[in-house]
Amino acid sequence: MGKKIKVENKEIGIQIINESEYISLTDMVRGDEGSDHIRNWLRNRNTVEFIGLWETIHNPDFKGVEFDSFRKEAGLNSFNLTPKKWVKATNAIGIYSKSGRYGGTYAHKDIAFEFG
Repeated sequence: MGKKIKVENKEIGIQIINESEYISLTDMVRGDEGSDHIRNWLRNRNTVEFIGLWETIHNPDFKGVEFDSFRKEAGLNSFNLTPKKWVKATNAIGIYSKSGRYGGTYAHKDIAFEFG
């Protein structure tokens, strides 16, 4: 388990991965719309473009062709994107989901601040 910070009476988990802080998006929206809020955020074209640009800059193994297909579909009513689907298809490193006691959706602090 990582450390926690308290923001507006919510405890938000932070994990350190490869010397970078990843912040729990799940904790950020706990009590609000929860995972629906995260999925709705990922459906947005601006979000997909932002996280794709972040990956392009920070991830040499990012799969740009798969990203382009998501970017073309983003914003359509039929478009649905989960963190796991994004990571699996694009080899993304900026967002991850894990199950279990300390599970949830985590994002690199640059992405988490944009989410917030």
